[in-house]
Amino acid sequence: MLAAAQLKSNAGAIKMGLYSITYAGLWYRGPALSVEQVIDRAKQYGYQGVEIGGKRPHGNPLDMPKSRCQQLRKYAAGKGIEIFAVAGNNDFSSPIPEHRECQLVYAREMMRMTADLGAKILRVFLGWPGVTKVPGQGGRYDHARKVFALEHEGYTEEQIWEWCREGLKESASYAREFGVTLALQNHKPVIKDYRDVLRMVREVDSPNLKVVYDAPLMDDKSEAAIRKAAFEVGGLQMSSHFGGEFDRAPGGGIVSKGSEIYPYFIRAMLDIGYRGYTSYELCHPLPVVNGNTVDLEFADKNAQLAAEFMRGVIAGAEKAPRLKTA
Repeated sequence: MLAAAQLKSNAGAIKMGLYSITYAGLWYRGPALSVEQVIDRAKQYGYQGVEIGGKRPHGNPLDMPKSRCQQLRKYAAGKGIEIFAVAGNNDFSSPIPEHRECQLVYAREMMRMTADLGAKILRVFLGWPGVTKVPGQGGRYDHARKVFALEHEGYTEEQIWEWCREGLKESASYAREFGVTLALQNHKPVIKDYRDVLRMVREVDSPNLKVVYDAPLMDDKSEAAIRKAAFEVGGLQMSSHFGGEFDRAPGGGIVSKGSEIYPYFIRAMLDIGYRGYTSYELCHPLPVVNGNTVDLEFADKNAQLAAEFMRGVIAGAEKAPRLKTA
């Protein structure tokens, strides 16, 4: 049961962002949208900002010299949309030094790009297997996960942890130079849960390393567990994400399996004083209809309904009295 102590409701809404992975042409059938088109969708559907995925087709640093970043920054500002974060896909866990050093270069270039875009947050991982795009089949996680498991075979969890800590420590020193905050997400495989995120943040001990705590990644999605994690993360929270597939109900409401966690996650975020973004992502294998994966229209429908759904969740959470403990 939640603690009874309450505080007067604070003004200031959590903002909604659209993560460009939704339109990367990876999961649905059809082409990727350009970053400008993602910004247009964000404006159209009522999002306040965009989070740019740090890989092709949207945000690979090789494709993002300062001039291109400034162009996108100006375009977004003209639409009233904030580029608030970049989502890196780094992996510091490899037993192979050359691989880890390549990842350091990638991470450093991501920080340069983040700064050039005018964003302040670079989402990072400890380990990331990757995703494979198979012609005619869309995105798949299984192949990359097999490669990741084989690469780490025979190495202890603590050794892998040490490699990740070294990479993150060095990256945090670069982040300070660029005026960027790294935000470590509670994303498997190296990280098991949010406690591992907090452990790594303590061990790196840098003001330029904070947290992306996402409720959908929790194994225990009970209200009590989600609130407990929120209060332990507290002021380290820099960003969050929500996902799912949404439909319009016959009565006009919006339904989505798994969406029941978001009202108490958003309420917990408000209770800890968080006023940043929660970013929608459509980032998983999508339905197959009549032998074909759903197309761009499916991504559009979900991005639009997700924004409408989350607006309602945030509005409802803001009306509730604030709770000062978990």
